[in-house]
Amino acid sequence: MFRIISALALALGLSVASASAVADTVKLADNAPDSYTVVKGDTLWDISGKFLKHPWLWPQVWRLNREQIKNPHWIYPGQTIYLDRSGPYLTTTPPSGDGGTVKLKPQVRAEDLSPIASVPLHRIEPFLSRPLFVSENDLAGSATIVASDDNRLLNGPGDTIFARNVTAGVSDWQIYRRAQPLKDPVTNELLGYEAAYLGSARVVQDGSPATMEITSVQREVNAGDRMLPAGKPEIMSYVPHAPSGKVDARIVKVHDGIQYTGKYSIVTVSAGRAAGLEPGHVLAIYRTRGDAKYDMDGKKETIALPEERYGALFVFRVFDRVAYALVVESAGPVKVADAVRQP
Repeated sequence: MFRIISALALALGLSVASASAVADTVKLADNAPDSYTVVKGDTLWDISGKFLKHPWLWPQVWRLNREQIKNPHWIYPGQTIYLDRSGPYLTTTPPSGDGGTVKLKPQVRAEDLSPIASVPLHRIEPFLSRPLFVSENDLAGSATIVASDDNRLLNGPGDTIFARNVTAGVSDWQIYRRAQPLKDPVTNELLGYEAAYLGSARVVQDGSPATMEITSVQREVNAGDRMLPAGKPEIMSYVPHAPSGKVDARIVKVHDGIQYTGKYSIVTVSAGRAAGLEPGHVLAIYRTRGDAKYDMDGKKETIALPEERYGALFVFRVFDRVAYALVVESAGPVKVADAVRQP
């Protein structure tokens, strides 16, 4: 279906840091092209990496303000991105050649295409709306299945269930089962509970208990399983950018069921909304090298070796005390307890 995309919001004169200030912090990628035409399947991370050594510095070189950068619905396949090396800057119009500010003109485009995503959506889609992480407060107040029609032990799509603490007026719910406690791997502090997603249900009749119909299942649903209102998937259109404040966290879990993982895998980190994280933030991953034994002239000494920075994460879903992130760069295996900080 054809959609009319108005880029009128792009018509603005923008003030950015001076060219010298940008050049001091931004390094161009080796063999960075003068321009690049976006193709279907590209991501904002891919496009950033074609021009920059550090893709998360895109907002510093793109001639738009911060809020527009965070939601760039206007980048589509077929659009050309230009590199103005005087800054450097990136624009959607050819550089003027005089080092001056290029103003983006209003455009109307008709395309049967979807906007460019920040990272590969198929990697993170299962994690965007399901109730992955619940706190003690969530557990205390969550709706709970108390019985099923005909006292079935295992329930599936179309079956009737009864639940208490169901908020009146909320029709769609997600069913989950509390999994193991999630703890900081260094301090052992309890961060909350990771929820095992079971399926979904819809209210048929309000009441106490409410009558509900199971609409989908991924695992068997039983009495005692809990529910949360179904959330809307977050729109992943955030351009990679660094946190403005200090972040000092750890990888607490990898989501392929093992202790080690690699590029394009999902991990949980021990910092969230309370630490200032938001979707689109990029974090660097550090590995501890351990200690070295130094022995000279009979004098023995243990020296703590510096950490090694070896990868990067893209945060895509944030809770109060944890966040879910995609590994976008990795020069080695990513493991639980590795440190994550500002890039």
